[in-house]
Amino acid sequence: MLPLFAGCGGDPGARQDGDGSSIGSLDGETTAADGNGNSGNSSSNSTASSGDGDGDGDGDDSGDGDDSGDGGTGNHKWDVISIPDGNHACGDGGGGNGNSDFSYIWIANSSQGTMTKLNTDTMVEEGRYYMRPDGGGSPSRTTVSLSGNVAISARSSGGGVSKFWADLSDCEESNGMPGIQTSSGANDILAWNMEECRAWHQPFVGKNYTSNRPMAWAAGELNEGTCEYENEKLWTSGSGNGQTEVLLLDGETGEIEETINIPAVGAGYLYGGAVDGEGNFWGLQNSSKIIRVDRNDFTVQDWPVPGGPGYGIAIDAQSRVWTCGGGHASRFDPQTETWQSTPGAASGIGGCMTDGEGTLYHSRYPQGVIVAIDTDTVLPIGEFVIPNYVHGISIDFKGMVWGVTFAGSSVYRLDPETALFDTYSGLVGAYTYSDMTGFGLSSVSSTPSG
Repeated sequence: MLPLFAGCGGDPGARQDGDGSSIGSLDGETTAADGNGNSGNSSSNSTASSGDGDGDGDGDDSGDGDDSGDGGTGNHKWDVISIPDGNHACGDGGGGNGNSDFSYIWIANSSQGTMTKLNTDTMVEEGRYYMRPDGGGSPSRTTVSLSGNVAISARSSGGGVSKFWADLSDCEESNGMPGIQTSSGANDILAWNMEECRAWHQPFVGKNYTSNRPMAWAAGELNEGTCEYENEKLWTSGSGNGQTEVLLLDGETGEIEETINIPAVGAGYLYGGAVDGEGNFWGLQNSSKIIRVDRNDFTVQDWPVPGGPGYGIAIDAQSRVWTCGGGHASRFDPQTETWQSTPGAASGIGGCMTDGEGTLYHSRYPQGVIVAIDTDTVLPIGEFVIPNYVHGISIDFKGMVWGVTFAGSSVYRLDPETALFDTYSGLVGAYTYSDMTGFGLSSVSSTPSG
């Protein structure tokens, strides 16, 4: 079993070893955690304004403290909001068409109605974008395609999905001004009609959604002649008027290609989503059940979630489905239709993701602890101490584990080999737990990202 680690915090590029001595840093102040896991202070040189992290989960910094509205049961803190959550010639991994330096994590700034584009290597924010024309939307889920492009959905009334280009060379003239106008960082958010790295926006006119949360790209086909992915599709789900739908969108245009009705259970809406290796959509319907929509015929199957965690959802390299919450996890095997859970599994909150090599990472609410779970034995194998509870977990293409705080301003990058972590603290009411890097899709896809 891995030992319990007390990590070391810092600014982008600032790292420390176990005795607190600096390994190397950029600007900023860094203090190491002590042996009991008590974090010292750290500060960021970011000039972006940041939320105070009220912990209510709705991303509005309202300080209501419980976020236990519709759909919440037990000690769950659902993200309910008020009406305004490879081997081929083209290279392997990296999420950027073969360029290992082209790697980003995309984080929703819920209370600001924006999304951050953060370089996973440099921890420099390279763009920030409004995700809806009204500047709102309380976005919470982002998903990255094998091409490296991102889509983001709006939780608030009406919903809506937007796609953004990751590579500036893909951005297109649309505002009538010479050159390409696009955000360069946290303090440079362009007006909706000025931003030219937005590929499209799908507003779901007439749907009357009060929830539009789950997002998951399905892998397209790799054209080895151009080293580009074609025919990429995007899954999402919306709920309103007592009805829940799963939608399949055209990745190039955002047009709705299929609409699948999902039987309602409890509050009805789907809370999280993921895609398996065959492109099938899996959704978590509150903590009650998981559903599967077949990519080919769009039939729906569902299975009850056992008496364990049912908040976050992820799929491993063997296409087994994981639900997680409160530091525990349960694994569903679609072949045998059976569940296996960590010992003492209980309800709770938080997202999770596997590293493609046999470990699931999750966080224990409300402590600042990232838990490592063996995907074969479904047993905990280690823990890493960080300064704060992180609601969203994602893995990048170099194996770093990322944790996004709960309606707060920080994201941590943890190296599970050394237990060292770096901190970026320029977010605003951040709230994301989904495939923020594209690694999740790449690890289940038969064609690796490249």
